[in-house]
Amino acid sequence: MVFDRNRDRYLWMDIGWDGDRRIHGCLVHIDLIDGKIWIQRDGTEEGIAADLERAGIPKEHIVLGFRPPELRPYTGYAVA
Repeated sequence: MVFDRNRDRYLWMDIGWDGDRRIHGCLVHIDLIDGKIWIQRDGTEEGIAADLERAGIPKEHIVLGFRPPELRPYTGYAVA
């Protein structure tokens, strides 16, 4: 996990080995922007947005930033 509290940016990194193959990448990237949770990258199977909802965060406070702006109105989440 990487926390940048000055910029409200949070990363969940995947680092290690899969057999003889090196793994290094960002699994989840979340920014806090204007009081909303912007999911910039979501490499989880179920989706981090579902976890946030189960934790009690309403959909209107979650933005799927990895989706194009023109498609966000159809996601069921906040558009910006």
